[in-house]
This record gives sequence, C-alpha cells and structure tokens, in this order.
Amino acid sequence: MSAELQALSDHIAASLGAAVAARDIAYGELTITVRGEDILRTVTFLRDDSQCRFICFIDICGVDYPSREKRFDVVYHFLAPHHNRRIRVKVETDEVTPVPSLIGLFPAANWFEREAYDLYGILFSGHPDLRRILTDYGFEGFPLRKDFPLTGFVEVRYDDAQGRVVYEPVKLNQEFRNFDFLSPWEGTEYVLPGDEKAKA
Repeated sequence: MSAELQALSDHIAASLGAAVAARDIAYGELTITVRGEDILRTVTFLRDDSQCRFICFIDICGVDYPSREKRFDVVYHFLAPHHNRRIRVKVETDEVTPVPSLIGLFPAANWFEREAYDLYGILFSGHPDLRRILTDYGFEGFPLRKDFPLTGFVEVRYDDAQGRVVYEPVKLNQEFRNFDFLSPWEGTEYVLPGDEKAKA
C-alpha cells in the first residue's frame, strides 16, 4: 500500500511541480501541503486526473497553531472510490489572507468553509455567502482558536419570563474542583485483580 501511495505522491508532485510544498505518508494516507494560491489547480487535478480520481469531497477543517506566522492549516479530505484511497491536502494561511473557495469545484464545500470561518476566522475568497453558521449573530471572536478566552464573554439563552432571547455574562455554576485521580482502594492490605499489572 505504501508503495502505491509513494507512486501516487511522486505522480502528483511531478504533475503539479512547485505547487506542492510538502508531502508525507502516514497511517496509510497521503498528505500533501500546497500553496494557497494553487489550491484550485491542485484540487482540479486531483479530481480529474485518471491516476487520482479523488471525486468524493469529504470535508474541510481548520487547525490553529498560534505560535506560527501562518497560524492556520486549512485541511481538505478527499476520497477516490475507484482506487479506494484517501488524500489529505493542507494549506497554510493567516488571519487576513483568504484561501480560494472550492465551491465552484465541490458545491458541498459551502457549509464547511462557513464553519471554518465561523469557528476559526479563516477567510475564503470567492465564497458567495461567507457569514456565521453555528454561533449567534452577535457573537464576538472565534471559539476554536486556541487563544479564545474561556470566560468573560456573554452567553445567550431564552428567558421564559421575558419571552425573548437574553444575553448575560458567562457564569460558571460549579466551582472548579481538584480531583483526586488515585484509586479509592489505594493503601489497602490486599491486592485487587489487575493491580499487579500496574506495578510491573
């Protein structure tokens, strides 16, 4: 299998040239990293080339690395049912540089691009309706960014008494606890079944 993936990786790299910045085979899947401006050409090639035939668009997701200059990875997953293979395509971007939208090639990318925008703030150029899809209309910030604060913002709930949606500061109803993760049977005179494995 890895020989097939290596041959596919070499074919893609030879065909796309400088567009492919990196490639890797791990866990039985091929991952390629491409430049943002080359994502449409890359995905078109992966879909239409007879050796690739990645005609099934699976999803798009974001990954946040706040310490990097280009803090986001936009990760695309595709499936080639004819060859029973998957591929992962990555694009690195920052908070202000948009990635070209895939809607023209795969209309199903609409939801996933809006989701990546809503939760990470990743921008997509050429998207016909790039607005929030999961959070509330007045929501500030992007909740899946690693530097998003956990408290200090407002929460939304429906108030029966007022008959409308109300905004309130976030309240933690339960204090943080220090949990003791040791077994409650710790220190007993007898050995419980399985304890001998933990000490080995």
